[in-house]
Amino acid sequence: MDIVSTVNKQREYFLSGATRDINKRLAYLKQIRCLLKKYSNKFYGAFHLDYNKCQFDVLSTELLLVLNECDYMIKHLKKLTKAKKVKTDIINFPSKGYLIQEPYGVVLIMAPWNYPLQLSIEPLIGAIAAGNTVILKPASYAKNVSQVIYDMFAELNNECLVSVVLGGREQNQALLEQRFDYIFFTGGETVGKLVLEKASKHLTPVSLELGGKSPTIVDEDADIEIAAKRITWGKFLNAGQTCVAPDYIYVHETVHDAFIEKVKKYIKEFYYDNNGKISSQFPFLINEKHRNKVESLIDKDKIIVGGKFNGNLLEPTVLDNVTWDDKIMSEEIFGPVMPVLKFNDLENVLEIVKHKEKPLAFYYFTKNKKKAMRVMNEAFYGGGCINETIMHLTNENLPFGGVGRSGMGAYHGKKSFQTFSHEKSVLVKNKAELQVKYPPNSTKAFKLLNVLAKIKERRGE
Repeated sequence: MDIVSTVNKQREYFLSGATRDINKRLAYLKQIRCLLKKYSNKFYGAFHLDYNKCQFDVLSTELLLVLNECDYMIKHLKKLTKAKKVKTDIINFPSKGYLIQEPYGVVLIMAPWNYPLQLSIEPLIGAIAAGNTVILKPASYAKNVSQVIYDMFAELNNECLVSVVLGGREQNQALLEQRFDYIFFTGGETVGKLVLEKASKHLTPVSLELGGKSPTIVDEDADIEIAAKRITWGKFLNAGQTCVAPDYIYVHETVHDAFIEKVKKYIKEFYYDNNGKISSQFPFLINEKHRNKVESLIDKDKIIVGGKFNGNLLEPTVLDNVTWDDKIMSEEIFGPVMPVLKFNDLENVLEIVKHKEKPLAFYYFTKNKKKAMRVMNEAFYGGGCINETIMHLTNENLPFGGVGRSGMGAYHGKKSFQTFSHEKSVLVKNKAELQVKYPPNSTKAFKLLNVLAKIKERRGE
């Protein structure tokens, strides 16, 4: 594929006005939805080949989420695109104000390998709904899923609207040399910095969905049964290869032993058969390189559950009595390893967490609703849950995104449309107006301007 030519063709297509018609956008979204359903079996097979992800996990963590995003945009698009009337102040009396949504143009979406369908198509749906064209670069590590995405959009047969670029680092570098009108990147911090640097050359706006070490705190008054169940599920979902996975678990010392026992129980219940054999549906680490990285973080002396590898399969692993001096705490794990730390003072833990880099997610378990809201308000993070993990990103009414080193910008539902739209401000006036703004600036005009300013102040304008 000639990347320069593809970008130019998409820009010409966008400037022709082909994407501005709302009914055409709706038709595109409906086509994409139909293709997602049509290619679902091919996606199931591709995920199994790439890293042993089972059909249930593909449906629940990938396909259903993108279908729901499609449904949201189809249902709400006409309302989202409608010009919104806003108030104007007394200085501009009489007048009307409007906010108009405008697409950016040619959008580059760069997706990662850990949720290669969801994190490719969800932002793409928002970009198309907003009236943009899209060049999509899916992950090279998930090569089979990326190929199905390529084939699916080949059937859509409109490269001027959506073009999929396969390949690895060479293609990524070539794409980042082009001028785009918006870049949406999901991945690691190192590449995220490069994307931001390349985008700055053209002053291109960017969304970065990165990651980080997302803390989980289990307080002394938590429901330990629920905490262990939901944390175990969230940590080992997708073999821990989830950007909002609970990275490490702070557990109050008074409930530590009970929590560990419940985690052991749920690991056995969720991921092993009656003969003690790990489930054939447990996902693999994506490749040998990533397996070696995860293995290098594990202190074998602190393993209390799991720790065994079979190729790229690492069974669910728990490390106990972990401290910040351990290597496992030096970077985001991105694997099925749960480090557990003890604490006895919540305020001290919050201070420690506050002084770390801002994470993508934060989870707190307690029965005390008032305390929970205080903790969630005081902590710094992209998004989070009380007495739950992961599930906040499934709610279309909760924007998903990071802060600081965990990212910038957000999407999902209405926020996706806003992310890929520029909101234009328009003031509409007729012949009537206040003459005070015109010279010569007389004493009378000065007094009138002061009166208007006081009226604005009283009204709180």
